[in-house]
Amino acid sequence: MTFGLECKKVKRTGFIPTFIVGGLLAAAVPVVNMAVRSETYLGLESSPIQILMDANWQMMAMLNVLLLVAGACLMYHTEYADNAIQKMCMLPIKEQDLFFGKTVLIAVMGIVILIFEAIGIAFCSAHWFELSGNFALELLKSFGYAFALMSPSVLLSLLIASLCQNMWVSLGIGVICVFMATMLPTDKFVLSIFPFALPFQTFAGATGNVIRNMLIASVVETVIIAIAEVLLLKVRRSME
Repeated sequence: MTFGLECKKVKRTGFIPTFIVGGLLAAAVPVVNMAVRSETYLGLESSPIQILMDANWQMMAMLNVLLLVAGACLMYHTEYADNAIQKMCMLPIKEQDLFFGKTVLIAVMGIVILIFEAIGIAFCSAHWFELSGNFALELLKSFGYAFALMSPSVLLSLLIASLCQNMWVSLGIGVICVFMATMLPTDKFVLSIFPFALPFQTFAGATGNVIRNMLIASVVETVIIAIAEVLLLKVRRSME
């Protein structure tokens, strides 16, 4: 019920077109990079996906996380405008249900942009490299891993947006967190599992231990942020 309600709310906000255009832009990054600098990558001794992800994923991941932050801010801006969220609380709907409805919607849009990006990587691999027999499986694993590591940043973006009535405050906090994540050293595990830094990790080229640890960290952070949001909503509700 809440998912369908959230879809209706964002219909006229530009939320869906923003994700579609942003996803197409991110998908174009490896295509443009290979078009102008293909000679730099064609001689490398790795799988096509690893070469392309190593060369392009940092920029693509940053666009992904910025889209999540902007989308979360936009969704809650419509709630706080004209005190809409107070009116919604008068209905037989729990405020945390609204939060998790938004989570599902923004996660679905995250899947959409990852599909666009997977198509971009697949095109580059087919056009400039020779594909191996397990290419499709490797591609699926890479972007499934990317979605799993995206989950904490989805929830944290929504948590920040839910606490700030002014959209520009939550957007500013989110953008600062994203750019801080790009500067954190990736060789330090504790720093690399910062929710906004997790989406910058790649499956291709990573060891089994690293992949397992990152997935565990993603699940734990997702649960912690979800619980924190429920508690914060209850505290705020009791203080009103």
